[in-house]
Amino acid sequence: MGYIVYHKASTAIPGTLRNKVYKTPGAAQAWITRQGKGMIEDADHPKFIYAIAEVEYYHKHIERTVKRVNLMSGVEYEESINTPSYMSPASETYWSM
Repeated sequence: MGYIVYHKASTAIPGTLRNKVYKTPGAAQAWITRQGKGMIEDADHPKFIYAIAEVEYYHKHIERTVKRVNLMSGVEYEESINTPSYMSPASETYWSM
């Protein structure tokens, strides 16, 4: 069992944490706390922007999918919001490799 930090509004995992899984919810909360050190607690404070979830629960119930268009065929499809651009058929990087 592991825990991840995700952006509440978009449900995307921040780029610096894509491969980071915390062992406890306290460890994940510590990351959020460290991000907010020295900041004024307003709407942009990390404790109001980020949330913590179990990895399996996040992938089954929270993670959003987005509609994208395949760059070569023009067919619309859905993929995870966390799919990197180099693995997405909707990006030029995917097709240039």
